[in-house]
Amino acid sequence: MTRQQTTGTNLTKYVLLILVCLVILGPVAMTVLGGIRTNGEFLARPFDVPRQGIQWINFQQILTSPTFWLALRNSLVITGGVTVLNVMLASMLAFVFSRIDFFGRGFVFNVLSLGLLFPIVVAILPIFIQVRSLGLINNLWGVILPLVAFGLPGSVVILRGFFMSIPGELEDASYIDGCTRFDFFRYILVPLARPAIAAVATLQIIVGWNDYFLSLLILNDSDNWPLTLGIMQFQGQYGTNWALVMAYVTVLMIPAIIFYLFAERYIVTGLTGGELKG
Repeated sequence: MTRQQTTGTNLTKYVLLILVCLVILGPVAMTVLGGIRTNGEFLARPFDVPRQGIQWINFQQILTSPTFWLALRNSLVITGGVTVLNVMLASMLAFVFSRIDFFGRGFVFNVLSLGLLFPIVVAILPIFIQVRSLGLINNLWGVILPLVAFGLPGSVVILRGFFMSIPGELEDASYIDGCTRFDFFRYILVPLARPAIAAVATLQIIVGWNDYFLSLLILNDSDNWPLTLGIMQFQGQYGTNWALVMAYVTVLMIPAIIFYLFAERYIVTGLTGGELKG
């Protein structure tokens, strides 16, 4: 390939990357700009910059609202519950499927892996019936438990691959030193698998923080709404204050973006094998 062809190929790649970035960042920019304008200004020119000064009062109104902090608490409870339960159950299941031989292990693991093919919206009616039968309607646990269940297949697949990459000689040596299987799992396997566990925890934090549909279905009382549902407080019978909605979405995005910037390396490291590779 000549130098001109290489330059043309690189230029095409850069143009495509710029277009993709514009498509992704366009709605984000419109949301941020909408949050610092008045409602009338946003409705008149949705894609324009502020012409009446930056309206910090939109963010002040949100951050001084008791419903915002109540919704934040609910989001933290859902996110924390989903993450802790998923990591605990997935790590134990991955240990069983990777280090313990039993009849039908491969078949059971393949059945579990089929859960990756079915998003939660596909089974939303059975989930609602089951949650109702357990008496968890309008209860945060009615959101946490289904999210944990549907997140387990992906988490187990990630952790199982990491656990299987740990040499069997290390496990044999631990048994010789007097460790039980649980001791090996707790004191050796889990510390070595921290990159994969961090990746799984990060993905579950994102799932719990961004959940909307299941919370909308299960949680009827506004006191139990997470941040993703709290946006409905700005919708009135005769209209919607879109400037406040955009400011609210901006506030909702900021923690997720900051968290992802710090957790990105854990996701990449965990999904590519972590410290045991190379």
